Amino acid sequence: MEKNVQNKILLKVENLKVQFKLKRTSWFSEQSVVHAVDGVSFNINKGKTLGLVGESGCGKTTTGRAILGLVNVNEGKLLFENRDLASLSLGEMLRLRQRMQIIFQDPYSSLNPRQTAGDIVLDPLVVHNIGNQKERQERTDELFALVGLRKNQQYLYPHQFSGGQRQRICIARALALNPDFIVCDEPVSALDVAIQAQILNLLCELQDELDLTFLFISHDLAVIQHVCDEIAVMYLGTIVEKADRVALFNNPQHPYTRALLSAVLTGSSDKKTSRIRLEGDIPNPINKPSGCRFRTRCSFSKEICVEQEPVLEEKYPGHWEACHFRTSKTQASI
Repeated sequence: MEKNVQNKILLKVENLKVQFKLKRTSWFSEQSVVHAVDGVSFNINKGKTLGLVGESGCGKTTTGRAILGLVNVNEGKLLFENRDLASLSLGEMLRLRQRMQIIFQDPYSSLNPRQTAGDIVLDPLVVHNIGNQKERQERTDELFALVGLRKNQQYLYPHQFSGGQRQRICIARALALNPDFIVCDEPVSALDVAIQAQILNLLCELQDELDLTFLFISHDLAVIQHVCDEIAVMYLGTIVEKADRVALFNNPQHPYTRALLSAVLTGSSDKKTSRIRLEGDIPNPINKPSGCRFRTRCSFSKEICVEQEPVLEEKYPGHWEACHFRTSKTQASI
């Protein structure tokens, strides 16, 4: 049984750490280090979607970019189909990159304003030397139809499209090389609410049709709930809770998760809940608090929280939490 589970895992992240060194303020000062991602671990099964959620600056985007090799990894392992990405040669990594793509947050700044939409989608085929000119054009036509754009729109420039249409172009570009895994880095946060629903539905349809695997990054729990099978909540560079979508929304365990969910569920017709307001800001990742990272904003903080950092442990089957105090189901339910 364990072997079958392992065979389903497409991506495994083990103790991922990403640090950024800042410039020295003087010749004799110590060099400050930003701990952007600090010991993140998770698996994503093939054909599934893992959602990374948390406040701005918690390390969500850096995690996604580290997986794709867009930022350097300081420590940890990235295994794609059980192959260690760090051990691959440049040629092997280039071939593997065809199977790993990204959809960026801003659908305008991520498109070249001097290229037509058709050239933007066709470019990956040229870079990776796939097919001849006729085959590339046929593939571009197919991709435009797949994401709901007309063939004659290939000759238009990005500024001639709406925000939702531009994101469809970004999706078509990401699909050009038939990838297995796509990092969706807040792909709808820059769009109107009505357009967000269209893009989210499109991504879900494409996932079913093409058997895609997503890492979906967002700060919006309502969006995460709509598209994700499993959810990991990040705080200050680390995961504080991880569970499937139903378990996380029905029985959140970590105080931070409960606070995030209270903002979404307040005023909902089916659930009565009071808003949990967090005091203060996220601590500086250059000088993180001792012990539990969330203790400076947590109303349950005790002495042990100052002295010892909690470990992400399985508190219920499939439900992981990093907290010294196991919250009862009654208390956690929102």
